[in-house]
Amino acid sequence: MQKNVPIYLDGLGTVQAYNTVTVHTRVDGELMKVAYSEGQDVTNGELLAQIDPAPYQAVLDQAAAKKNQDEAQLENARVDLKRYADLMATDATTQQTYDTQKALVNQLQATVKADEAAIASAQVNLNYTTIASPIDGRTGIRLVDQGNIVHAADASGLVVLTQLHPISVIFTQPETDFSKLHIRGGEQPQFQVLATGRDDTNILDTGELAVVDNQIDTTTGTLRLKANFPNPRLRLWPGEFVNTRLLLAVRTNGLVVPASVVQRGPEGSFAFVVQPDDTVAMRAVKVAQIDNGLALIDDGLAAGETVVVDGQYKLQDGSHIKTAAAGGQGGPVNGGGGGAGGSTNSPAGTHQHPPS
Repeated sequence: MQKNVPIYLDGLGTVQAYNTVTVHTRVDGELMKVAYSEGQDVTNGELLAQIDPAPYQAVLDQAAAKKNQDEAQLENARVDLKRYADLMATDATTQQTYDTQKALVNQLQATVKADEAAIASAQVNLNYTTIASPIDGRTGIRLVDQGNIVHAADASGLVVLTQLHPISVIFTQPETDFSKLHIRGGEQPQFQVLATGRDDTNILDTGELAVVDNQIDTTTGTLRLKANFPNPRLRLWPGEFVNTRLLLAVRTNGLVVPASVVQRGPEGSFAFVVQPDDTVAMRAVKVAQIDNGLALIDDGLAAGETVVVDGQYKLQDGSHIKTAAAGGQGGPVNGGGGGAGGSTNSPAGTHQHPPS
C-alpha cells in the first residue's frame, strides 16, 4: 500500500548529563557543614557546604585595620603638605621640604589603595568558604565527609553535580550518512531524534539533534552526533546505552509491502511478482528501509501488483501458482496493503498480497 513513511537513521548512543560539575573548594580549611543529601536535586546558588570561615575573617579584619591606620597617616601627611604650601608662599620653607612631603602623600595614597586590594582579596577568600551549587542538578555520592580538612588542590572534589533535564545523548552514524544530514540545507538543520530502549520498541524520550561533530573518526569511519532531550520523567540516565532513531524525512505516499516479501539473493534484493497467467517472476527491488515489519520500496514494484509474502523457498522464476479466494484456507494477509490474499493450492503453499 501507499502511505506516508518516516525515514530513520538508526544508531547506538550513550546518555550523558547536559552539564556535569565536580564541586571543589577554592580555599583550605575544615569542612564544617555538608548542607545537601546524596541524590538531592539542588538549584543554582543553593548552599552545598561550609568551610570554617574564622581564619579568613581574621585576615579580613586585619586588612581593614591596616587600611584605617594608613588612612590616618595619609590624612596627617595631607595636613602637613598644606602647611608647607602656606609656608612656601612666605618663603618660610624650602622647595625641597615641600616636594618631600608631597611624595610622602603620594606614597601613602598608594598604600591605602594596596590596603583596599588586600581587603577585597580577603573578602573573596572569605566568600569562598561558602560553597554554593553552580548549576541546577542532582548531587551524587558524597566524596568528603564533614569534619575533614579540605584543600583547593584536592583532585577528587566534594561532590559531582549532574544536570538531568535537559539531558544529552552522544551517538554515531556511518560517514556515508553525512550527506543525508544536510539534505535540507541551511547552517544547522533540525532533526527529531528518538531515544529507545535496547529492544527498539520502548521510546524513552523525543528530542532534537543539537550538534554534528566537526570531523569524522578515521579509525571507525563514523560521525559523532549529539541530541538533547527534555527528559521530564528521568527515563534517560547518564551512562546509559540507548538506541537512537534520527528522523531524516517523511516519504509521502511511499510504497510499502510486508517485509517478508523482500528476499535476498546473490545479486541483491528481489521479490516474486504474480503474473496474469498465475506464474511468478523474480523482480529485483530496491529497498529504502525495513521498519516495523514493512519494507519501503524505492524501485522494482508498482502499486496494484500482487506479490508473494511467504513460501518463496519453494518457488523459482516462472513457477505456476493458484491463489485461493479471499477468506479461504489461509485467510487475509495482514501487515501489508489493502488487497486480499490467501493460501494457495500450489505445492509452494504461498500467500499473495497486492501492494495497492
